[in-house]
This record gives sequence, C-alpha cells and structure tokens, in this order.
Amino acid sequence: MKLIVTLISLLATLHLFAGNEPERSLQANKILQAPKIDGVLDEAFWQTAPVAENFIVNSPNYGEPSAYKTKVYVVYDNSSIYIGAYLYDDPKLVRTQLTARDKENLQDVDYFSVFFDTYNDDQNGFQFLVTSRNVQSDGRLSPNRNSSFGPPSDYSWDAVWESKVTMREDGWVVEMKIPYFSLRFAKKEKQDWGLNFQRYVRRSNESSYWNNINPNQNGFVNQFGRLSGLENLTPPLRLSFLPYVTAGYRTVPTAKGRVNEFLRNGGMDVKYGINESFTLDMTLIPDFGQVISDNVVNNLTPYEVQFQENRPFFTEGTEIFNKSGLFYSRRVGATPSGYYKARSMGSTDSTRIISNPGVVQLFNATKFSGRTKQKLGIGVFNAVGASMFAEIENTNTKEVQRVQTEPLTNYNLIVIDQALKGRSSITLTNANVTRSGVARDANVTGLDVYLFDKRNRYGLQGKFDYSKISGLNPYNGFKTMLSLGKVSGKIQYNFLSNIESDRYDPNDLGYLGAPNKVNHQFRISYNQLTPTDKFISYNFNFTVRHEMLYKPFVFTNVQYNAGAFWFFKNFWDLSATAIYQPLWQKNYFELRTPGRYLRQVPWGFLRLSGSSDSRKRLFFRYAFGFAESVDIKNDPYIVANPGLRYRFSDRLSMDIDWRLQDDRGQFGYAFMREANGEPIIGRRRNRDVTTLITGIYNFTSRMNVTLRARHYWNKVEYVSFHNVSNDGWYLDRAFIPGQDQNFNAWNVDVFYTWDFNYGSRFVIGWKNWLANDYPVNGDRYKTYWGNAARVLASPQGNEFTARMIFFIDSQKLKRKRNQL
Repeated sequence: MKLIVTLISLLATLHLFAGNEPERSLQANKILQAPKIDGVLDEAFWQTAPVAENFIVNSPNYGEPSAYKTKVYVVYDNSSIYIGAYLYDDPKLVRTQLTARDKENLQDVDYFSVFFDTYNDDQNGFQFLVTSRNVQSDGRLSPNRNSSFGPPSDYSWDAVWESKVTMREDGWVVEMKIPYFSLRFAKKEKQDWGLNFQRYVRRSNESSYWNNINPNQNGFVNQFGRLSGLENLTPPLRLSFLPYVTAGYRTVPTAKGRVNEFLRNGGMDVKYGINESFTLDMTLIPDFGQVISDNVVNNLTPYEVQFQENRPFFTEGTEIFNKSGLFYSRRVGATPSGYYKARSMGSTDSTRIISNPGVVQLFNATKFSGRTKQKLGIGVFNAVGASMFAEIENTNTKEVQRVQTEPLTNYNLIVIDQALKGRSSITLTNANVTRSGVARDANVTGLDVYLFDKRNRYGLQGKFDYSKISGLNPYNGFKTMLSLGKVSGKIQYNFLSNIESDRYDPNDLGYLGAPNKVNHQFRISYNQLTPTDKFISYNFNFTVRHEMLYKPFVFTNVQYNAGAFWFFKNFWDLSATAIYQPLWQKNYFELRTPGRYLRQVPWGFLRLSGSSDSRKRLFFRYAFGFAESVDIKNDPYIVANPGLRYRFSDRLSMDIDWRLQDDRGQFGYAFMREANGEPIIGRRRNRDVTTLITGIYNFTSRMNVTLRARHYWNKVEYVSFHNVSNDGWYLDRAFIPGQDQNFNAWNVDVFYTWDFNYGSRFVIGWKNWLANDYPVNGDRYKTYWGNAARVLASPQGNEFTARMIFFIDSQKLKRKRNQL
C-alpha cells in the first residue's frame, strides 16, 4: 500500500506529461437525413462539409507532400458517423487485389483508413479501413511505444459497419457508415475526438496521413489531429445477438478402432451497450471448434510452449486485459489437467477410452469494458469451466470408470486503467482462479506505471506483481520491473531491471516460462527513420544482458547482442544479428532438479534475413543463421528459413514457408534419472523441419476459401549420456540405447467463409490431422521427406463442420416491428 501511495504522489507532482499539440483540426457537420451508402458522394451536405486534404507522406519519403490528391469529409447524425473520401488517381493504375478481411497487409491493393481517438486520451482508439475492392478491416489501437512501423492496430477486433467503393474517371471513392454502437466514447454534451486519415498507394508504397505521423516520435495515437463539432450524440440502444448453430462429423482412428462422433452445438454471443462508454460481451455455451490448429512441437525445453490465441471471443476487444501481461487466455478452456493421465489409464491391454474430452467445456464467458469521461478504463473478465470427466472401460469386466480430469473452475480478471495526460498511465490488475473442492486456487495482483516527459522523449515504466497460491501447498511470490530510457529521436537507449522471486507464479491465468530470475539489460540504438540517398530507413542496435538467479543469488550468464536493419530504396530489406555468450552459462532450469545447474558452453551466433519487394507478383523472404561453440569443436547450430509467396491473380495467392533447425551438439536433460534420482543428460543432434503452406482464393470481397497445411518433423539422436557433478560439469556414464525420438505433427485446415450480411457468417470447415496412435518409425524413415511421405500414408483424423452465425441488431428489429 505504501508503494501505491508513493507512486500516485509521484504522478501528481512530476510533470512527465507528453504530447505535441495537434497541427490540424476538422469540423464535423450534423445532418438530418442519412446518406445512401453507395460510394457516390452526391448528397448536398457532402459538398458543404469541411474538407481534410494535403496529406503528408510518412513513408517512403517522410515529410513530403503526398503525390496523390485526397479529399475527406466527415458528417454525423443521431445514429452514426459518416466518412466520404475522394482519392484522386488514374483508375487504371489503382491496385485492386481481393483480400480477406483484416489481411490487406503486403497485398497488392490500395486502401484508405480513418482513425478515431474517441476518449481523446492520446493512447487508445479505433481504425476502420477500406480497400479499393471494398474489403473491410478494423482494429483497436493501443498505446504503442513506436510509430515507425505503422498503426498499432489489433485486427482481431471486428465491428459491424458499412462501406462502399466506386471507381471514377479520376480516382476512386469510399463512403463509410460507422454506427455509434461500433464505437465507445464518454457521455459529454460536446465531443472532441482525436482524428486521422491514412491513404496507402500500393504501386509506390506511399503511406500518407492527414495529420503528420513523425516516425522519430514515440507513439501513434498521440499524433492525431482533432475532430470537433460533435454535439448531443444520442447513440441507440447497443444490444445485439449473435446466435449460432454448428453441425458436423468427426472420425478419429485409434489403435483399438476408429472413433466416430456426430458434432452438434448451439449457443449465442450477446453484446449490450450499458451506456455510451461501457459494453458487456457474453458468450453462452461457446464452441471454438472452427479455429486454426496449433503449431504443435516436440518440446525438449523445461519451459511450457506458449500458443497463439485464435478464438474470436478471446481476441476481440481484449487490449485492456492484456496491458499488464497477466492474461494468457489459452488457460481458459484449455486441455484438462488430467487428460494425459486418463489417456494412459485407457491405453493398457485391458482398458479402452470411451470418452476423454481434449478441451474444457465453458459454460459461459463474459467481458465488461469501457472508459469514462475522466479517462478511467475498467475491464472485467469472467469465465466458468465445467467439471470434466473421462470414461474408461475395462474390456474384461465391461466396467466403466469415470475419472475427473478437471474440476469446476472460475476465472476472473479485473483491470483498472487510468490514462493520464499525454501518454502516461497507471494500471491495476487482479487475476484470480478458483476451483471446486481441495484443488489449487490462485490470485495475482499487478501494478503498472507508464510515465513520459512533456516532450515525449523519455519514458519510465514500473511494474510490481504479487502472486498467492492457495490450497494444499500454499506459497507466494513477486515480480518487479523498472525500465527507464530515451524513447524518441535518432539515438534511443533503455535500461531495464527485472526481478522474479523463486515462488512467483502467475500461470493459472497468465504465462511465465520460469521464475527465479534477476535480469539487467542495457540497449542503445541509432535509428535513421527518414529517407537518405540510398535508404528509406535503417537502424543499428546493441544490447548487453546480465542474468542472475534470485535464490540462491548467483551469477548465471551474460550475453551481448548487436543488430542492424536496412530498408532500401527498391523496397528490399536486410537484417543482420550477432549474439555472443562469452562464459559458461549456469542453467538452473534444464535439469528439472531444484538447486542443481548444468553448465552450457560459450557460443557465438550470426544471422542474416531479409525480403524482396512485396509489390511484385513473386515475393520471397529468407533467414539464415549459424552458431558454433567456443570450447567444443564441431558443434554447429544451423537455421535456414526461406519463404515464397506467389500471387497468381487478384483472387488467388499461395505462400510456402520452410524452416530447418539443426543443432548437432545439444546437451540437455534426457528425461531419465538414475536409481538415486540423479538427472541424466545427453548430447544429441536435434533437428526439426517445418513446412507451412497457406493459400486463399477470394470469390468476392465477402467470400473466400482459405487453406493452411503444416508438417513438422523432429528427429532427436543421442550421441552420449552423462551424469552431472554438483558444480554443473558433465560426467561420463554408459550409453543408454533406444532413447532417440522421431516426432511428426500434421494438420490441414480448410475454411469456406461467406459473410452473407453485415455481422452474419456461414462457415464450412475441414480439419485433418495425424492420429496420435500411429507414430512414424524413425529407424525406418530417417529423412524429412521419408517422414512426410509416411505421414500422408498413415491413418488420419478428419472433422467436417458447418456453422451459421446470425447478427441480430435490436434496433433493426424495433424498426421492423414499428413498420408492421
């Protein structure tokens, strides 16, 4: 509590408030009759509305006037805000590739964006983007710390709005209708919003903004202009329903026969605007089957693999929940903790599994979020996971045993985020998980502070988290972090200190690979973010990192990292990285044995990567790296990652990504112990190869088919085995045969998606995967291509699903009822 009071006092007394005054402003006119969204600005009010023009180039020639004339108008009524944009150009030169929603990046298409900072807090906002083929993208803007790489948009957020594009003799026209129920803003008689517009011309890669976005200035939303004239906004009741039904069929081959299952489910998402600022989102009996498959790997490290979140409910509008880093949404609805134990129980000669659900069924999940006119953001997340059970049959007695794999669980997250002047903020977060019975409960509280000086050149970040685990084995821990540095300008630097106690544990609802660390890091960079004679931009950076253990407080490692990036005038780029670890590292995590460490050899690593001009039909990228141990010879580590994308037409494009990692001298825990419990390590050659093929065919701007096929192969071949001395050195022992590993993962995801109405969608999915009970024989199939061929010939699981999602707006229902 003393720490919180001290920090708040510091906020009140220090003048660390950022932000330059906006250079431009625009008046929005109120209209009495809504325009027809037809891409033709023929209503009289468009002709009299104030105009935003004279865009300024952000890239590639920063600071110059845009080579393309653009005029933008803004009007509004009691239900929506409307944008009309005339983008002058030769229509024969406008790039018009069809893309999927939220996928315009690096595609051959021109686009126009509008940005709103509705709370006028210089930190949060909304983006609405329309391509020259009327494909929509939308995103939530967060207080990103660097504006040099474009808008910091989270495109996982989807809103319901309208747009129309028409081609004209002297350019193309965009008309947009953004209902107030798709925005959030404070309740005030007069509104002043942050505002910006962006135009992107693909053939020249020119990105320009109405209000200048300086790449040397930290932040993005803080560089907006202003929209004034919004008065007495009376948004309608924001109540919408998203009911869905799913039907399908799954067939899975097992060693004891094929398991077939008819799939059927139904549920509903509800979105309710409690007022202008706050929204309640709820999903009832959710089904997350139609999401892309995880990138499964053979994990030899002591750290949990962190997977990407692909479920829409957990990606849309969650920026406030992710601000403190205590929310890893994959914990909710994850694989039951007792799943693998139940699977082993049902894999004996006398047992078989009748059912063993691989994910926890959620009863519901709820999000409540918004921000007041005092710029106080509030977010509340809750989800309830059902008790999960596996059914295992004794094949001799026919007796069925019901085994609990996960108790009834309640997940809660509360975030209070106060935006301060400029880009400063203070955030309080609490995450807690409670489970029924005597199972473990967890509670984590975090305080995060961001402070910036008046000119937005220097920044300070402070963090303190406290975790408390309850149950049969209670314990608690903490994490602190302090970062101070120069955040804008050509020369930037940062000093960071991070401490994680040995019992700090946020992993019930968050993610941490391993606690018990003390890290100190200094980074300095030179950033040329405006064009020169030969480059669009380039930068150089150097980092030194010093690592210790928290308990016992001992040195573990030091590492030096140097990097460079060049973006050439022909739109090719090149990156170089060099890493040097000069000392034998003391790794306290690899042995999975408290208090014991393994010494790991000094090494150096070089990496080159880059890509070609993405405007071309054929686009390629590459990364090649090589590492070698300093004290152990013939111990190379090689990484190669080429990629290729080809655009067959404006509708069809394919991408192939291939990655090889080959570590020929890896020392690590061999997942075995001596009779006295001593860990056994092995020297091994660890190879993995991943091939990823993705493709999309767009029938229209609202209908497409996507393909994603991934094969992952990992081969582990042991050369020798060793015991480990108390001071971490390797001790020879007899070789243990039969420990090599050969692991394959194979997934195909194909989805046909038709957005048949705004907010409504029909999806047909096919998922295909390698069955767990049919591993590939690594002694017989020794190469990647041999494994790939065998995978294709092995029994595989298949799942076919069809889902219908309807968007129901309560206002439309009300209007229809009044017309009857």
